[in-house]
Amino acid sequence: MITIICSGSRGDFQPYIALAQELKKLGKDVRITASKSFEGFIKSYGIDVFPIEADIESLKVDPKLLKDAGSSDNPLKMLLTFNKMKKYGIYTVTDYYSACEGSELIIFHPGCTIGYFAAQKFGIPSVLASPFPMHKTKEYLSVVMYGKTKSNALTKKISYAMLHGMLWMASKSSVKGFWKKKFGEAPSDFGCPFERHADKKHPAIVSCSNFVFKRPEDWNKNIHQNGYWFTEEPSEYTPPNELAAFLKVGEKPVYIGFGSMTSMDKHEVLVEMVVEAIVKNGKRGIICGMGKPANLPKNIIAIDSIPHSWLFERVSAVCHHGGAGTTAAGFKAGVPSIIVPFSNDQFAWAHRAYDLGVGAKPIPKKELTSDKLAAAIEFALADNIAANARSLGKKIAAENGAMECAKIIVKCLER
Repeated sequence: MITIICSGSRGDFQPYIALAQELKKLGKDVRITASKSFEGFIKSYGIDVFPIEADIESLKVDPKLLKDAGSSDNPLKMLLTFNKMKKYGIYTVTDYYSACEGSELIIFHPGCTIGYFAAQKFGIPSVLASPFPMHKTKEYLSVVMYGKTKSNALTKKISYAMLHGMLWMASKSSVKGFWKKKFGEAPSDFGCPFERHADKKHPAIVSCSNFVFKRPEDWNKNIHQNGYWFTEEPSEYTPPNELAAFLKVGEKPVYIGFGSMTSMDKHEVLVEMVVEAIVKNGKRGIICGMGKPANLPKNIIAIDSIPHSWLFERVSAVCHHGGAGTTAAGFKAGVPSIIVPFSNDQFAWAHRAYDLGVGAKPIPKKELTSDKLAAAIEFALADNIAANARSLGKKIAAENGAMECAKIIVKCLER
């Protein structure tokens, strides 16, 4: 049994579900750790789940802390928020360790380093699986500072130290506390494990297209990046009748949705700005995950959650918060991006879309106005941006990152 240690929101799980799907095709038994709130979602893809008892509700996580996590728009705020969140990790690490018992290989998210130390304890291989490029390189800034500061030798070095420090902070205390309670002392090699994944028994794999961030030449050969990890939907999606009818009439609409970011706070003002921007452009629009506003004009429809892989290919542009998974889905669909980053690595993906010429200049959430959003939509729909987006989409579609990384994992086991 291969066990994938992962946590986070729905979007955080999707790349790991894709990886699990490809491992199953290669004849491997695989399961993913998840709280009860995500168990049904993961199982709908035919993937087994090792249930984690602790979740946001059972832990009674401070709502203000969740809001702060969703609005950490600079590296200092990110560090402070991660430091406050770490106290909740102790409640999940016991279940994660239990999930590792009896496994033949552990795959772990960089925020769940218990996977590395448990694998060491059991004498089995471990694979660091990252949803973004995270290993040190001299070629570009890390995702916590990309687009926010001038790129030079010093800032690059600082940016990776900061990224690793934040991710290590997320699990360091909980792993150490658990280990001392269970074994009487910390692991013998206790320390940040990310750069240790540099041999054939401990490879690292990355979900990112080489056409978005090219694999750095100075990475160790056992760090593998072969493209994004996209899930295969279990069945053909059937849209609600209202949406299907809307898509059939008139030009392709603009999609606007901010994922889990809009669940952290009231967003009436945000909805108003979004509607005003679409009206100012005279475009058709789909707003997602922001409720059902009253008195919407006929050229705008409001929907709930929907598979991005299905919808994004049917719109003219996608406006979102810049989550890594949502950004990847927009790129693959071959449509222009308008990214309104709220926090953390979202700023990096927003700036990268602009730098690649496939999207508008980022508009940080705090600076968003209907006029700025309307201008960004107009910019993104220009012929040259649309052409660049189509070209990038074709290149990304030709990659098969999840399958290539699954093969790396199988080879690791064969050794």
